[in-house]
Amino acid sequence: MRPEDRKYSPQHEWVRPDGDTMVIGITDHAADELGDIVFLELPEEGAELAPGDSLGTIETVKAVEELYTPVGGVVVEVNGAVVDHPEKVNEAPFDHGWLVKLRPDGSELETLMDAAAYDAMVDGD
Repeated sequence: MRPEDRKYSPQHEWVRPDGDTMVIGITDHAADELGDIVFLELPEEGAELAPGDSLGTIETVKAVEELYTPVGGVVVEVNGAVVDHPEKVNEAPFDHGWLVKLRPDGSELETLMDAAAYDAMVDGD
């Protein structure tokens, strides 16, 4: 079971409320499917993103994939530790492997899945 304190997108990103910000990362399922992550490109602080906008790219030994934000807002923090050491996303995608923090500008969080619904979707894959 995945953490219940966050919401999940069909594209395998998670969002966790943290005060007046939203922390965004990728799920363990996505990290496992991608394989060894070797490079991340993330937006700069201050970037304004709408739901579904590119959050950057993630490069593995197999491919380069686009990341998308499930919620809109302004990037207030980028996790520099994962930019410098992208393998942290594989090691702990729900903890220190988070990607960015946004100050949200809408209520898209309500459109995302809870942990049980996400587990059911992944188990159906």
